[in-house]
Amino acid sequence: MTVNESNSNNSNKQTSTSPPIKLKNVYLLAWFLCALFYFYQYAVRSAPGVMQSELTAAWGENDIGSVISAYYIAYAIMALVAGVLLDRYGAHRTIPAGIAVVGVGCLVFAQGSEIAGMIGFVLQAIGAIFGFIGASYVAARYLPARMLAIFIGLTQCIGMAGAAFGSKPVHMAIDPSGSFQVPWQTVWITFGVIGFVLALATWFVMPKDSGDSATHHGSLSVKNLILPFKTVFGNPQSWYAGIIGGLLFVPTTIGALVWATSFLHSGENLPMSEAASIASIVPIGWVIGSPLLGYISDKIGKRKPVLIVGGFVMLVAGITAIYMPTESTVLLRYVVALVLGIASGAAMIPFSMIKEANPPEVKGTAAGAMNFIVFGITGLLSPFVSFLMGPTPDTSLTLTQFQEALLPLVGAIVVAIILSFFIHETGLKKDKVKV
Repeated sequence: MTVNESNSNNSNKQTSTSPPIKLKNVYLLAWFLCALFYFYQYAVRSAPGVMQSELTAAWGENDIGSVISAYYIAYAIMALVAGVLLDRYGAHRTIPAGIAVVGVGCLVFAQGSEIAGMIGFVLQAIGAIFGFIGASYVAARYLPARMLAIFIGLTQCIGMAGAAFGSKPVHMAIDPSGSFQVPWQTVWITFGVIGFVLALATWFVMPKDSGDSATHHGSLSVKNLILPFKTVFGNPQSWYAGIIGGLLFVPTTIGALVWATSFLHSGENLPMSEAASIASIVPIGWVIGSPLLGYISDKIGKRKPVLIVGGFVMLVAGITAIYMPTESTVLLRYVVALVLGIASGAAMIPFSMIKEANPPEVKGTAAGAMNFIVFGITGLLSPFVSFLMGPTPDTSLTLTQFQEALLPLVGAIVVAIILSFFIHETGLKKDKVKV
């Protein structure tokens, strides 16, 4: 083979794995179906929380904690598997299958027994991981590189909308005092049918490419399965991105979604309804901030300034939320919660950076690794914060105890900001000298 032929082949490989310059409608539709799947799986994931009394009546006095725990264990493990499958076999052969597996899991859950619920929920987790990772893979491969951050932000926005609003129709359907009074099993059968329809639509629309690079991944063997992980985890920038993203996630996932209502009600003596309303503003702010900060990052062609500024705003808002004087107005609390949520959109920037910091042929593995690290950090910090709370069943925490227990979340933001100065710029307008 001549040098020119070799260069031509290399150019073709680069072209085949590089995103297009122009935005094409068919690729945009493919991404949207993946994002819609992300919305769908979030709605499915939140459904057991809405039907706890129905599940307790069907399963006995056992709570659903073990079922939810099994879901997240399966989800975290599958984050690594899904990335490799996407890189090796492409979106067309993997994402529709993932959607169908969620549909099957819904039908299994509908069988009614606790063991069926456990198996069904785990199946849902196995398929659900292809939602965000699949959408970000499609965005990285088929959409213009200059728009990567905004589409990843929009994906998270749509997913959080599923979490925020997807459970409402379920509650309306099964409410014993409502107009519909649908059996909870029927809800799961409906979810299953929706999943199969979405899987079929995605299969027809998704580009029928195989993998990103057969020569890179080689034949199916343990060595070649490990190769993309070595590439991603052997890159220090992957760890920077994963740790920064994970640390910026926990103020929302642990602080706002788990402890904020109790903090405002028991610590600051607000009515429960008002405390819950203020806490709910944070994920709504996240819905705004994820695409907004992604758009700004893409517009200026840089990731680090948006990441660092977003982190600083999170830090100020977080400290204000925890140490705000108890006589502060309710309006101020809503504003602080909204600002915290919007600034939390900075947590999505490292999801773009980890893809840009690694070769194109491992973008799926990079997305899986990112999710694995983020979930790992959440899994480590969540029980630690709970341990610091240390309440007994019949003892309420004081405001000072809440503040001390939530302090590690403030520390997480500080560490994330510091690490943000060390991660390399990956935007289209890269720094000449990497920090």
